[in-house]
Amino acid sequence: MSATASDVFVSWRGERAYQVSRAGSPPITIDGSRAKGPGPVETLLASLASCSAIDVVDYLDERRSPATRLDIRISAVRAPSPPQRVLSVVLEFTIDGEGIDRDHAERSLALAVETFCSVAATLAFDVARSTRLVLNGVAGAAVAHAAARIATLSPDAGLGT
Repeated sequence: MSATASDVFVSWRGERAYQVSRAGSPPITIDGSRAKGPGPVETLLASLASCSAIDVVDYLDERRSPATRLDIRISAVRAPSPPQRVLSVVLEFTIDGEGIDRDHAERSLALAVETFCSVAATLAFDVARSTRLVLNGVAGAAVAHAAARIATLSPDAGLGT
């Protein structure tokens, strides 16, 4: 299996703001002051949520029970001292859609967070991850998830992103 490359360009825009772009895509602003956009950690959390959401929506579509709404609230606990890394995350998925089976929805969350989301797989293995499903207005229990298992690359395999 060959590695997939991603090229992103980051350009300082003054103060603590940075424009992030990729060829063919509109730019976004990441701002350490949070005045012109989300900060770097919020952007990481949003990346985790949106990456997982893509997998959840795709899974439900494949089950022929598409979501009509999907919102995610992501909460994180960070270490108190620098570098204040993320220690744990909770993703609360609110999904609406006719005919969505709770077991299928829960399975889609597990597959997204444990197997398919490349952002989740990139987080350190000791970052605690859990999900909670609110399906058609009915909340379920929180579920803890294991970190994805990633094969170790040999030195000549190249780098993937």
